[in-house]
Amino acid sequence: MYYESVLATIGHTPLIKMGRMCADIPGTVLGKVESFNPGQSAKDRIALYMIEQAEKKGRIKPGDTIVEATSGNTGFSIAIVQYQRV
Repeated sequence: MYYESVLATIGHTPLIKMGRMCADIPGTVLGKVESFNPGQSAKDRIALYMIEQAEKKGRIKPGDTIVEATSGNTGFSIAIVQYQRV
């Protein structure tokens, strides 16, 4: 199996059972491994959503430049999404 684009992998973050670490807690405890996202961040999902919604509403179009005033995960994720959608 393969994906057509790195964007297709967003939202398929693996869940890992926290067996030994949470052995004394009743029920099943799962950890979400966000580092498996293409941008290694939970911000990948919101970046993809924001850009898709802006395109859908006609606020941005292919070739537009997006300026995100951050040096954090959101800006990095927006850059990944924008680059992949060009």
